Amino acid sequence: MKVFVIDVENCNGCYTCQLVCKDEHVENDWSPIAKPQPDTGHFWLKMTEKTHGQVPKVKLEYVPQGCVHCDNAPCMKAAKNEAVYKRPDGLVLIDPEKSQGQKEIVEACPYHAVYWNEALQIPQKCTGCAHLVDEGKEPRCVEACPHECIKFGEESELADLIAKAEIMLPEVGAKPRVYYVNLPKLFVAGLVYDAQKDEIIENAKVSLTCKTTGAVLQATTDDFGDFWFKKLAAGNYGLTISAQGYETYEEAIIVDQSLNVGDIALQAVPLNN
Repeated sequence: MKVFVIDVENCNGCYTCQLVCKDEHVENDWSPIAKPQPDTGHFWLKMTEKTHGQVPKVKLEYVPQGCVHCDNAPCMKAAKNEAVYKRPDGLVLIDPEKSQGQKEIVEACPYHAVYWNEALQIPQKCTGCAHLVDEGKEPRCVEACPHECIKFGEESELADLIAKAEIMLPEVGAKPRVYYVNLPKLFVAGLVYDAQKDEIIENAKVSLTCKTTGAVLQATTDDFGDFWFKKLAAGNYGLTISAQGYETYEEAIIVDQSLNVGDIALQAVPLNN
């Protein structure tokens, strides 16, 4: 069965995937797979953009999102008359004729990937470009991505990527067939400097201890005095900074979003007379 694997590490937010989805489906009738997508209001593939951190420690997150073609699809359960169905290749489709008037299909999707076409009175979503797949072609978003972030193929062929991937909203139990690699996580970053000299401190030892698990992460300040801890889970942490000739710095921090702890001044150890 087919799957999508999306590696967001190289995604630079060019929006090509979103644009070609529009190009393929707006004003094009691919019945019986799908009726035309409206000019506005629908994003069958939507590039979501989020800013993490605070200036100057900032990362931009770009994640292409659409229907995840669930094996246990909530929209299929909500539909009447088998208006939503799964093909043998794994793609979940909405029948544009049988789904007429069934707005509950839109409301059933926990991923908010189904849209209501007011003019046609039908629910619509990503089809995985099933009309192209049936011709032996790739979905438009896969074919057009300049950085090859989106892959589509047999589950067995993409097994190595799936093994290190994760799914969106695993808690809902929908069993999606769209996998994500290198999803952005939270980070903690900062800068360390000498309070008296007003100069950055290189090679300071920085530790971040998770209060829940006791796990300790280690980092060292770089040539600019910066340190980064990436791919963190939300929680309470203890930050410790030490450098030769300086007093140890300690701080408790709450990580519920990516955090720039700012410029941290270390005090030199007083010289003994």
